[in-house]
Amino acid sequence: MIVYIVDDDAPLRAAISSLLRSVGLRVADFGSVPQFLAHRREEAASCLLLDVRLQGISGLDFQAELNRDGVALPVVFMTGHGDIPMSVRAMKAGALDFLAKPFRDQDLIDAVNAALEADRARREAGQAQQALQACYQSLTPREREIMALAASGLMNKQIAAQVGTSEVTVKIHRGNAMRKMQARTFADLVRMAEALGIDTARPG
Repeated sequence: MIVYIVDDDAPLRAAISSLLRSVGLRVADFGSVPQFLAHRREEAASCLLLDVRLQGISGLDFQAELNRDGVALPVVFMTGHGDIPMSVRAMKAGALDFLAKPFRDQDLIDAVNAALEADRARREAGQAQQALQACYQSLTPREREIMALAASGLMNKQIAAQVGTSEVTVKIHRGNAMRKMQARTFADLVRMAEALGIDTARPG
Protein backbone atom coordinates (compact mmCIF):
# COMPACT_ATOMS: atom_id res chain seq x y z
CA MET A 1 0.00 0.00 0.00
CA ILE A 2 1.15 3.52 -0.74
CA VAL A 3 -0.04 7.03 0.06
CA TYR A 4 0.46 9.82 -2.48
CA ILE A 5 0.63 13.37 -1.14
CA VAL A 6 0.16 16.46 -3.32
CA ASP A 7 0.66 19.71 -1.40
CA ASP A 8 2.76 22.75 -2.30
CA ASP A 9 3.57 23.41 1.38
CA ALA A 10 6.93 21.62 1.61
CA PRO A 11 7.29 21.64 5.43
CA LEU A 12 3.77 20.31 5.91
CA ARG A 13 4.30 17.71 3.20
CA ALA A 14 7.47 16.53 4.96
CA ALA A 15 5.71 16.39 8.32
CA ILE A 16 2.81 14.35 6.94
CA SER A 17 5.19 12.00 5.13
CA SER A 18 7.12 11.45 8.36
CA LEU A 19 3.94 10.79 10.33
CA LEU A 20 2.61 8.23 7.86
CA ARG A 21 5.95 6.47 7.58
CA SER A 22 6.08 6.26 11.39
CA VAL A 23 2.95 4.04 11.30
CA GLY A 24 4.41 1.78 8.61
CA LEU A 25 2.95 3.30 5.47
CA ARG A 26 4.86 3.93 2.26
CA VAL A 27 4.65 7.49 0.99
CA ALA A 28 5.40 9.35 -2.25
CA ASP A 29 5.02 13.13 -1.99
CA PHE A 30 4.80 15.83 -4.66
CA GLY A 31 4.72 19.61 -4.65
CA SER A 32 2.37 19.92 -7.62
CA VAL A 33 -0.12 18.07 -9.78
CA PRO A 34 2.28 17.88 -12.79
CA GLN A 35 4.92 16.24 -10.58
CA PHE A 36 2.36 13.68 -9.44
CA LEU A 37 1.19 12.99 -12.99
CA ALA A 38 4.79 12.47 -14.14
CA HIS A 39 5.21 9.74 -11.53
CA ARG A 40 4.28 6.19 -12.50
CA ARG A 41 1.78 4.93 -9.95
CA GLU A 42 2.19 1.46 -8.52
CA GLU A 43 -0.35 -1.32 -8.99
CA ALA A 44 -1.10 -1.45 -5.29
CA ALA A 45 -3.78 -0.25 -2.90
CA SER A 46 -3.28 3.50 -2.65
CA CYS A 47 -4.89 6.83 -1.90
CA LEU A 48 -4.26 10.49 -2.61
CA LEU A 49 -3.86 13.15 0.08
CA LEU A 50 -4.66 16.26 -1.90
CA ASP A 51 -4.50 19.92 -0.88
CA VAL A 52 -7.52 21.89 -2.07
CA ARG A 53 -5.60 25.04 -2.96
CA LEU A 54 -2.61 24.38 -5.21
CA GLN A 55 -0.71 26.58 -7.61
CA GLY A 56 -2.11 26.06 -11.07
CA ILE A 57 -5.01 23.60 -11.03
CA SER A 58 -6.97 23.41 -7.79
CA GLY A 59 -7.34 20.16 -5.91
CA LEU A 60 -11.07 20.09 -6.61
CA ASP A 61 -10.52 20.59 -10.34
CA PHE A 62 -7.87 17.87 -10.35
CA GLN A 63 -10.28 15.51 -8.61
CA ALA A 64 -12.80 16.25 -11.36
CA GLU A 65 -10.15 15.43 -13.99
CA LEU A 66 -9.38 12.12 -12.30
CA ASN A 67 -13.07 11.26 -12.31
CA ARG A 68 -13.43 12.17 -15.99
CA ASP A 69 -10.42 9.99 -16.84
CA GLY A 70 -11.86 7.07 -14.89
CA VAL A 71 -8.99 7.01 -12.39
CA ALA A 72 -10.26 5.14 -9.33
CA LEU A 73 -8.02 6.67 -6.68
CA PRO A 74 -9.56 7.46 -3.28
CA VAL A 75 -9.01 11.12 -2.39
CA VAL A 76 -8.66 12.67 1.05
CA PHE A 77 -8.67 16.46 0.87
CA MET A 78 -6.67 18.77 3.11
CA THR A 79 -7.42 22.46 3.36
CA GLY A 80 -6.75 25.48 5.47
CA HIS A 81 -9.60 27.34 3.77
CA GLY A 82 -12.39 24.80 3.99
CA ASP A 83 -16.04 25.75 3.96
CA ILE A 84 -19.22 23.72 3.80
CA PRO A 85 -19.96 24.22 0.05
CA MET A 86 -16.39 23.22 -0.79
CA SER A 87 -16.51 20.07 1.33
CA VAL A 88 -19.93 19.13 -0.06
CA ARG A 89 -18.62 19.49 -3.62
CA ALA A 90 -15.62 17.31 -2.81
CA MET A 91 -17.68 14.58 -1.13
CA LYS A 92 -20.26 14.56 -3.92
CA ALA A 93 -17.41 14.07 -6.39
CA GLY A 94 -16.29 10.99 -4.47
CA ALA A 95 -13.75 12.26 -1.93
CA LEU A 96 -13.55 9.95 1.08
CA ASP A 97 -12.77 12.66 3.62
CA PHE A 98 -12.16 16.38 3.98
CA LEU A 99 -9.68 17.47 6.66
CA ALA A 100 -9.36 21.08 7.78
CA LYS A 101 -5.85 22.20 8.72
CA PRO A 102 -4.58 21.97 11.37
CA PHE A 103 -5.86 18.42 11.84
CA ARG A 104 -5.03 15.90 14.52
CA ASP A 105 -2.48 13.26 13.59
CA GLN A 106 -4.93 10.48 14.44
CA ASP A 107 -7.66 11.99 12.25
CA LEU A 108 -5.27 11.98 9.32
CA ILE A 109 -4.11 8.42 9.98
CA ASP A 110 -7.71 7.21 10.31
CA ALA A 111 -8.74 8.93 7.07
CA VAL A 112 -5.76 7.48 5.19
CA ASN A 113 -6.36 3.96 6.52
CA ALA A 114 -10.04 4.15 5.54
CA ALA A 115 -9.09 5.31 2.02
CA LEU A 116 -6.49 2.55 1.63
CA GLU A 117 -8.97 -0.08 2.81
CA ALA A 118 -11.56 1.23 0.32
CA ASP A 119 -9.06 0.94 -2.52
CA ARG A 120 -7.94 -2.52 -1.41
CA ALA A 121 -11.55 -3.72 -1.37
CA ARG A 122 -12.20 -2.16 -4.80
CA ARG A 123 -9.14 -3.88 -6.26
CA GLU A 124 -10.13 -7.25 -4.81
CA ALA A 125 -13.65 -6.88 -6.19
CA GLY A 126 -12.25 -5.96 -9.59
CA GLN A 127 -9.95 -8.98 -9.62
CA ALA A 128 -12.84 -11.25 -8.63
CA GLN A 129 -14.98 -9.82 -11.44
CA GLN A 130 -12.16 -10.36 -13.96
CA ALA A 131 -11.78 -13.96 -12.81
CA LEU A 132 -15.53 -14.49 -13.11
CA GLN A 133 -15.52 -13.01 -16.61
CA ALA A 134 -12.63 -15.29 -17.61
CA CYS A 135 -14.60 -18.34 -16.43
CA TYR A 136 -17.64 -17.18 -18.39
CA GLN A 137 -15.57 -16.72 -21.55
CA SER A 138 -14.55 -20.39 -21.30
CA LEU A 139 -18.17 -21.49 -21.78
CA THR A 140 -19.45 -22.51 -25.19
CA PRO A 141 -22.33 -20.49 -26.68
CA ARG A 142 -24.76 -23.30 -25.83
CA GLU A 143 -23.47 -23.54 -22.24
CA ARG A 144 -23.96 -19.78 -21.86
CA GLU A 145 -27.48 -20.04 -23.23
CA ILE A 146 -28.39 -22.86 -20.85
CA MET A 147 -26.74 -21.12 -17.91
CA ALA A 148 -28.93 -18.04 -18.52
CA LEU A 149 -32.09 -20.10 -18.90
CA ALA A 150 -31.33 -22.16 -15.79
CA ALA A 151 -30.56 -19.01 -13.80
CA SER A 152 -33.94 -17.62 -14.91
CA GLY A 153 -35.62 -20.48 -13.03
CA LEU A 154 -36.51 -22.87 -15.84
CA MET A 155 -36.38 -26.60 -15.21
CA ASN A 156 -34.14 -28.80 -17.37
CA LYS A 157 -37.23 -30.17 -19.18
CA GLN A 158 -38.43 -26.63 -19.98
CA ILE A 159 -34.97 -25.59 -21.20
CA ALA A 160 -34.78 -28.66 -23.42
CA ALA A 161 -38.12 -27.76 -25.05
CA GLN A 162 -37.06 -24.15 -25.55
CA VAL A 163 -33.68 -24.84 -27.17
CA GLY A 164 -34.78 -27.94 -29.04
CA THR A 165 -32.59 -30.59 -27.46
CA SER A 166 -32.93 -33.46 -25.00
CA GLU A 167 -33.15 -33.11 -21.24
CA VAL A 168 -30.01 -35.24 -20.89
CA THR A 169 -28.06 -32.85 -23.13
CA VAL A 170 -29.29 -29.91 -21.06
CA LYS A 171 -28.05 -31.63 -17.89
CA ILE A 172 -24.62 -32.14 -19.48
CA HIS A 173 -24.35 -28.50 -20.60
CA ARG A 174 -25.58 -27.27 -17.23
CA GLY A 175 -23.04 -29.47 -15.44
CA ASN A 176 -20.26 -28.19 -17.70
CA ALA A 177 -21.28 -24.61 -16.98
CA MET A 178 -21.26 -25.27 -13.22
CA ARG A 179 -17.80 -26.82 -13.44
CA LYS A 180 -16.25 -24.14 -15.66
CA MET A 181 -17.77 -21.33 -13.58
CA GLN A 182 -16.47 -23.06 -10.43
CA ALA A 183 -19.94 -22.84 -8.92
CA ARG A 184 -20.32 -25.16 -5.93
CA THR A 185 -24.10 -24.85 -5.87
CA PHE A 186 -26.82 -23.78 -8.27
CA ALA A 187 -27.40 -20.72 -6.08
CA ASP A 188 -23.76 -19.78 -6.74
CA LEU A 189 -24.39 -20.03 -10.47
CA VAL A 190 -27.42 -17.74 -10.21
CA ARG A 191 -25.40 -15.15 -8.26
CA MET A 192 -22.63 -15.36 -10.85
CA ALA A 193 -25.11 -14.78 -13.67
CA GLU A 194 -26.40 -11.69 -11.87
CA ALA A 195 -22.86 -10.40 -11.25
CA LEU A 196 -22.08 -10.81 -14.96
CA GLY A 197 -25.20 -8.87 -15.93
CA ILE A 198 -26.72 -11.85 -17.72
CA ASP A 199 -30.41 -11.41 -18.46
CA THR A 200 -32.10 -13.93 -16.18
CA ALA A 201 -35.65 -12.69 -16.77
CA ARG A 202 -37.80 -15.79 -17.18
CA PRO A 203 -38.87 -16.22 -20.83
CA GLY A 204 -42.51 -16.00 -21.71
